[in-house]
Amino acid sequence: MTSLLSYTYRIALFAVLLAGLSAFRAPAPTVFTTDYLRFSFDRSGHLYSLMDKATAREYVPKGESAPLLSLMKDSVAIKPSSMEYSAGKKRIILRYPGGYTATVAAENKGSYLRFELLSLTPRNDIKLVLWGPYPTTIREQIGETVGVVHDGSFGIGIQALNIKTLGGYPTYENDIDPAYDIFQTGSLVDVASDQKVLYRGQTAKPASFGSVIQAYCRNRFSDRVIANWEHPKYVAPAFKDGGVIGSKIALWGAPEAELLTVIGKIELAEGLPHPMIDGVWGKQNPAASASYLIMDFGEENVSQAIALTQKAGLRYFYHGGPFENWGHFQLKKREFPNNWASMRACVEKAEAAGLRVGLHTLSNFITTNDPYVTPVPDQRLAKVGRSVLAAPVDEKATQLVIQSPEFFNQMKNNNLKAVMVGKEIIRYRAVSESAPWTLLDCTRGAFKTSPQPHQAGDTISKLMDHGYQVFLADYALQTEMASTLARLYNETGLRQISFDGLEGCWATGLGQYGLQLFVKTWYDQLKPELKGAVINDASTPGHYFWHTFTRMNWGEPWYAGFRESQTQYRLKNQDYFRRNLMPGMLGWFSIGPGTSLEDLEWMLARSAGFDAGFGLATSIDALQKHGFSETLLTTIRTWETARLSGAFSAEQKVQLRDINREFHLENTAEGSWLLTPVHQAYLVHEQKVRQPGEPVASTFEFNNPNAEQALRFTLQLTSGEKGVRSTLDNPVIEINSHHRIELPFTLEESQIVQCDGKAINLLDKQWQVLKTVPLAGGLPKLNNGLNTIRLDGNFQGSKATTAKMEIRSLGEPVVIKKR
Repeated sequence: MTSLLSYTYRIALFAVLLAGLSAFRAPAPTVFTTDYLRFSFDRSGHLYSLMDKATAREYVPKGESAPLLSLMKDSVAIKPSSMEYSAGKKRIILRYPGGYTATVAAENKGSYLRFELLSLTPRNDIKLVLWGPYPTTIREQIGETVGVVHDGSFGIGIQALNIKTLGGYPTYENDIDPAYDIFQTGSLVDVASDQKVLYRGQTAKPASFGSVIQAYCRNRFSDRVIANWEHPKYVAPAFKDGGVIGSKIALWGAPEAELLTVIGKIELAEGLPHPMIDGVWGKQNPAASASYLIMDFGEENVSQAIALTQKAGLRYFYHGGPFENWGHFQLKKREFPNNWASMRACVEKAEAAGLRVGLHTLSNFITTNDPYVTPVPDQRLAKVGRSVLAAPVDEKATQLVIQSPEFFNQMKNNNLKAVMVGKEIIRYRAVSESAPWTLLDCTRGAFKTSPQPHQAGDTISKLMDHGYQVFLADYALQTEMASTLARLYNETGLRQISFDGLEGCWATGLGQYGLQLFVKTWYDQLKPELKGAVINDASTPGHYFWHTFTRMNWGEPWYAGFRESQTQYRLKNQDYFRRNLMPGMLGWFSIGPGTSLEDLEWMLARSAGFDAGFGLATSIDALQKHGFSETLLTTIRTWETARLSGAFSAEQKVQLRDINREFHLENTAEGSWLLTPVHQAYLVHEQKVRQPGEPVASTFEFNNPNAEQALRFTLQLTSGEKGVRSTLDNPVIEINSHHRIELPFTLEESQIVQCDGKAINLLDKQWQVLKTVPLAGGLPKLNNGLNTIRLDGNFQGSKATTAKMEIRSLGEPVVIKKR
């Protein structure tokens, strides 16, 4: 009996102890399941599993995990040690070494998880909070700007849900994304593939195991001295935005085909920018990549700009430099005599013709002729830092003694060497090398401000500037400038803008945050009907910008011709757009009086292949003088109409992307076109030294893969010595040793001989016909297969001059139709 009681007692005691242990057991792992992805967090608050619900595929690499939220103190990340989740309250409590506790709201929104930092105690010594970096095995497509990694079947993403939560990692104290430097230099080694890739941002970033996605938010309660824009010391003023409290993100995953759909849902549910174009979300509307003409115009000649845009079949034309000043954004008086009212008149004329007007700006750049600078400088001009005068000065003094030189002797990116004391701007040559610290060789009353006497102890500020010979704005002033730009658009009805020079917003000391705030201020103050109607882009990317901007657009035409100017750079950009789920754009090209139809079609084929729009920088005068202006504009219309109608198949697009292949497109009926491949080769006739009587002609072989057809070619002289006039007298072309073409004229360097399969014309450098060559026997034929071409003529002038002949042969056309 005693033994039985003892046994029963022991069993009961074990049960009580077990219950007690259960009461103090560490919380179980936390699992969230969205529409497509299962998220698992361990008891310490670390994400250790991302599983595709449909396939059970695990996307967290073996041996990897990441804290939901880390705290940064003194450049050291503090990771959570425990996590408690209340499903009823939708709250997560994270506890950290050192006594820190964070409360995070956690809500399953169906297609994504939303996390928001509600409280942090204590928080005053915490510099920032870091979401992630969350590891994934995906390495195929790293959407560094949008914050999505995807592999063709599935994608995983992070979205910052407010503007103060920055996509990326706090690599630098100044919050300038290190990828901006990579963007300037042009490449970054992708550690996952050891290939050089043009990355712009690090909201998603390649890693040895695949990739990471990440975001962060900073406390900005007090002034900080940071390195900023080539200044080792720069004052970043305190900024009141609530700090890290309120930082929030979305984490999500979806099949490849649903990636954009989920982001669209997040935008709408979370109040992020979601601009529509003609009622369709811009990221899914082909019109987001609409091409446009770039040309100066004004009230007097806007009708000509409208007519040229209509001939090109485009919907937008755009003024590349309309402003008399940046800051107040007053328009050029000659072109817009009534300032914004004149622009409104131009916009109304364009709208009556079914067109839309845009313009180019330099964001927060402030020209030295702007009222923010002269005659009384605005106290909100951006400042590198401050000191005080150590001695009084009168209005004529050319040396100023200052207490400290630290913000004044930084000469990199110090273009105007300007300081502000009171209501006067003063320029200086240099700072003395020792105390008493002195600004030397000062110019008083710079930029038409007034020279004034100043007292010892008066504040002297080093003004921030830019190599464009402009000043920049602090946060308060840039907010006013962005509001002015919004008012310009509201009052005139402009429908397109490029925010060039957004890096000027780094002058706020807020890094990428400052850039995003500038654009957000503009966007938020647009009339509701304009928010979806204004196509906007920029030259500087950003995670929050992905939502606001219609597109990005890089590539400049000023360095070479259509085929040579930044070609590889433009192609890399198309990879960037694809992996970041953005509309494609090829950048700017330039149409001048000498632009050839062949070069234009080379670009238009790339545009169709990448489904990417373009900007064509030209002028009304250049197009009016071009001999083939009508043909060029009609050709633009033909290609762009076919592209936007979805006429090109996926297989055809692959062919059209090849920069070594050429095509011709012509309209046959409404919604139907003929796409013709073009085979071409370049033949170069050089000057030769021969024995007396030995021929000096050049003989070439041209292999024609196409059917027999009439000869097509262009012939031009390449430049010889500068200042030496060079010519080719009486050129002779012989085809297959039996058909001889004699050109009875002297070919100048500035002229072109063109044969279009119908006639041979001598053209000037603007493609105007000078004469037509009579051909009694008609044009010779190019055989299918091998052809021998002989080119001769007497060179005069420079011995370095050559003759370049391009032979073109047309293949079998294919009918394509609107889809």
